[in-house]
Amino acid sequence: MGLALVHSRARAGVSAPPVRVEVHLSGGLPRINLVGLPEAAVRESRDRIFAAILCAQFEFPARRITVNLAPADLPKDGGRFDLPIALGILAASGQIDRNALGEYEFLGELGLTGELRAVDGVLPAALAAAKAGRKLIVPPGNGPEAALARDVEAYTARTLLEVCAMLNGSKALVPAEAAPPQLSVLPDMADVRGQAQARRALEVAAAGNHHILLVGTPGCGKTLLASRLPGLLPEASEAEALETAAIASVSGRGLDPSRWRQRPYRSPHHTASAVALVGGGADPRPGEISLSHNGVLFLDELPEWDRRALEVLREPLESGTVTVSRAARSSEFPARFQLVAAMNPCPCGWAGDPCGRCRCNPEAIRRYRARISGPLLDRIDLHVEVPRLPPQELRPDAAAGESSADIRARVERARMVQLARAGKTNAQLGQSETMQWCRLREKDQALLERAIERLQLSARSMHRILRVARTIADLVGSDTIDTAHLTEAIGYRKLERGERTQRAA
Repeated sequence: MGLALVHSRARAGVSAPPVRVEVHLSGGLPRINLVGLPEAAVRESRDRIFAAILCAQFEFPARRITVNLAPADLPKDGGRFDLPIALGILAASGQIDRNALGEYEFLGELGLTGELRAVDGVLPAALAAAKAGRKLIVPPGNGPEAALARDVEAYTARTLLEVCAMLNGSKALVPAEAAPPQLSVLPDMADVRGQAQARRALEVAAAGNHHILLVGTPGCGKTLLASRLPGLLPEASEAEALETAAIASVSGRGLDPSRWRQRPYRSPHHTASAVALVGGGADPRPGEISLSHNGVLFLDELPEWDRRALEVLREPLESGTVTVSRAARSSEFPARFQLVAAMNPCPCGWAGDPCGRCRCNPEAIRRYRARISGPLLDRIDLHVEVPRLPPQELRPDAAAGESSADIRARVERARMVQLARAGKTNAQLGQSETMQWCRLREKDQALLERAIERLQLSARSMHRILRVARTIADLVGSDTIDTAHLTEAIGYRKLERGERTQRAA
C-alpha cells in the first residue's frame, strides 16, 4: 500500500500543535496535491521537495501523490513541513523504511540540493515532542535551540540524505548540543551618582516586580536608571527562561540559545504602533510586550507615544496575557512584564526645576500630562521624580553609588519571602490575597483611608499602595506593615496626586 505517516509540528502562538503528514500514492497522471489548509510557502514546497529528492539520488515517483496535513482545520505555514513531506513520499514509495518513522518528529526546510535549513518555533516543538515521547530531528541551525528542552532526544541532520540513511539504519545522526552560555555584563547601579530616591524606588520595584514611572527634566538620568533595573532582578528560573525563549523562538526575530537564561530588556521607540506592542499580523506574532515577558519593557518619552498604542497596555498590565484575534485565528501570548516608563514634567521639560527655564503655562502642562490616560497611570505602582543633579555630584571623583550586586542581594531575599508566603511576587497578588497578606493596624488603616479620600484615588490604587507597602516591609524583613512602610508607599503616587490637584483647580 502506498501510504506513509510522518509526525511534525505546526506553530500556533507559543504552542506547537501536532501535525500528521499523510502521504498516499495512487494511479493517475503524475501530480502532487497538498490539502489541509496549506498557505503559500507550504504549497510552494512541492518544487523544493522534487529537486531535493532528485539531488539526494532517489527516484521521485511518477504517480498521483496526495499529501494531507492533518488536522485539516489548522492553518499550516512556512517551510517547516518540507522534510516530513519529502520523507513521506520516499516512505510511501518504498525507498526508506516507513516503520522507522513512528518514533520521530521532523522539522526543516529543504533547499534544492537537499540541504536542511533552519525554521522558527523549534523550541515549543521540542518541548511538545518531549511530552509526546518522540525524538526530534531538526536542521543544524536549530540544534542549540532544540537542546534547550532537556527532556527531548534531539538530533541534527545536514541533508535529506543523512535523514534517510539514519532511517534505513546505515548512519547515526549527531545529537543536538546546547550552545555555551554567554551572559552579557549588565549596567551597574554604581555608575549612577546621587538620585537616592530614584535608586530606592528601583530597589522597591525590583523586589516586588512593580511598575515604575520616572519623571524628570531632560538629561537627569531617567534612561540611565531604567537600564540598571535588569541588573537588580533575580536570575530567571529555568521554567521562566524557557517560557521567554519560546516566545522569542516563534517571533521570527531569532532566539540566541547562548543567552536564553537572561531576562529580556526591550526599549521600543516611541513611534512604535499598537500592533508592534501587542503583536499581530495575518499570522499572529508576539509584540514587544510579549517579548518582554519575565523581563523589563522600557517606554521612554511616554507622552509622545500614540494614545492608542499606550491604551493596549492596560489589559496586559492586569492579566499578564494578551490575546491577538484575527478573522482566521486567535493566539494568546504571555505578557507578564515589568513596565518602566519615563517622561518629562512638561512639553519643554523644565517644569519644577529650580533654574526657572520653564515657560509652559498650566494649560499646556495639563494637556501634555493628559496624553497619559488615568486608567493607565492608575496601573503604575511607583511615580518617582528624578531631579537634576548639581554639577559637583557629577564630578569623576564623586563617590560612586551602591553596586547592583549589593542591591540584588536584598532584592533576592525579599523575593524569597514573597514566594514562600504566597508563591508569587507582591505585584501579582490578587484582591483576596492582598487583603490576606497586606493587613494594616487600625491607625494605619485610618491613615490610608484619609490618603485615599484626600488624593481621590481609586480602589485599584489603594490595593497597589498596599502591595508596595508589603514589598517595603519585606525588604527590611518585617512581618507586619508599619506606618513608615505605608507612608513611603503613599508617597509614590505623586504624579497622580498632582494630576488631581490640577483638575480640582
